[in-house]
Amino acid sequence: MTSDEKITRELLEFIRKSPTAFHTIANIRGTLEDAGYTELSEGENWQLQRGGRYFTVRNESSVIAFRIPEGTFSGFMIAASHSDSPAFKVKANPEMRSAGVYVKLNVEKYGGMLISPWFDRPLSVAGRLIVKDGNLFLTKLVNVDRDLCMIPSLAIHMNRQANDGTKYNVQTDVLPLLGDEGSEGRFMYIVADAAGVKKEDIVGDDLFLYSRSQGTIWGAENQYVSSGHLDDLQCTYADLCGFVESGEENTSINSDINIADASVKADAETSAACIPVLAVFDNEEVGSGTKQGADSTFLEDVLVRIGQNLGLSQEELRTKIASSFMVSADNAHAVHPNAETKADPVNRPKMNCGIVIKYNASQKYTTDAVSAAIFREIAGRSGVPVQEFTNRSDIPGGSTLGNISNAHISLNTVDIGLPQLAMHSPYETAGVKDTAMLIKAAKALFRSALKDEGRGNYVLV
Repeated sequence: MTSDEKITRELLEFIRKSPTAFHTIANIRGTLEDAGYTELSEGENWQLQRGGRYFTVRNESSVIAFRIPEGTFSGFMIAASHSDSPAFKVKANPEMRSAGVYVKLNVEKYGGMLISPWFDRPLSVAGRLIVKDGNLFLTKLVNVDRDLCMIPSLAIHMNRQANDGTKYNVQTDVLPLLGDEGSEGRFMYIVADAAGVKKEDIVGDDLFLYSRSQGTIWGAENQYVSSGHLDDLQCTYADLCGFVESGEENTSINSDINIADASVKADAETSAACIPVLAVFDNEEVGSGTKQGADSTFLEDVLVRIGQNLGLSQEELRTKIASSFMVSADNAHAVHPNAETKADPVNRPKMNCGIVIKYNASQKYTTDAVSAAIFREIAGRSGVPVQEFTNRSDIPGGSTLGNISNAHISLNTVDIGLPQLAMHSPYETAGVKDTAMLIKAAKALFRSALKDEGRGNYVLV
């Protein structure tokens, strides 16, 4: 097994344990705690120490982690991604009788999904429960870890036009079958049993369908990986690994970087440290406009509290932000083997060929000349190739969290991703080499520091 395959199998295990954003953050919490990071509550005063390692969680579906250097620092080096993926959310009072013999679940779309791949595959339910214990409201994660329901297709005999393209009505065409009439009233008991709680103690829930199809490595040379949630857990997992590993190694910034100008090098060494920040936001797939999304105050709140704990004035904090950099990581479209004309004529990312820098003239992506140049240098120092993505000029593309976050904390930001096929399907495809590439680039990011010299000039060390 190659090192890339090993990392990919570890990614698949992370995804298997992360059927919802809540489970993703729980798994990140465990990784950070194992690496010696201390959890901070937003509802308590923070007492940050030089050399300390910390993280804070909001809504149990978003997390921000950071390290405080021993000495001075020039700014923040941030990697941001998201924890959610398109899915079906289970509605309140979900059970519905059908045809006099079935019980199905009432669901609605979460995010812009490809619907057809959800048919005829085993599904289950996971999410979080709010359990009341006296005056205490407890959050409990739940995963009904078995094949529980399915969305059956309509036979070709009853829809002869099925292969000519179908428009799905989410309220009538894609409701999952739970059981026969004897299953009525059983759903919340099944959920409660999986969580180890009493049904009558459950006072709130956020439950989602997820595909039970296991991830796999495949291809003539085992060069591809397919799984649910590659968008965006592939980037999230790589950023997490790079963040943790960068804190375990010698973080001497200039030890392996050649700066030709001795005076510039001397100046840079006086402020070579940064505060590495890992940010994972929820709700990117529905616009980020929640208290835990990239359009919230979460990142701003954390950076402000760091500055206050380190005794920085508001002006000093703003100077640090001016010398900061963010990588907004969210997967990108690879050129498609059966629809290559949908790609730009020139900028056509390929799987296993490097990290994708994403551009858009309408600023759906925040990349510009400065941020692209800085990221190219960071990736190059780690030996990682980069590619470019632009949409066809006559096909509008999606957006991501970079610009949304920049509306709250404005700093140089690049939008990047790993190339994949079948984005927003419950079973997506990417390259086996790509996760390892982003881990290397993320480590280089967190071991770098940026200094704003004014007049559009920057020093990267």
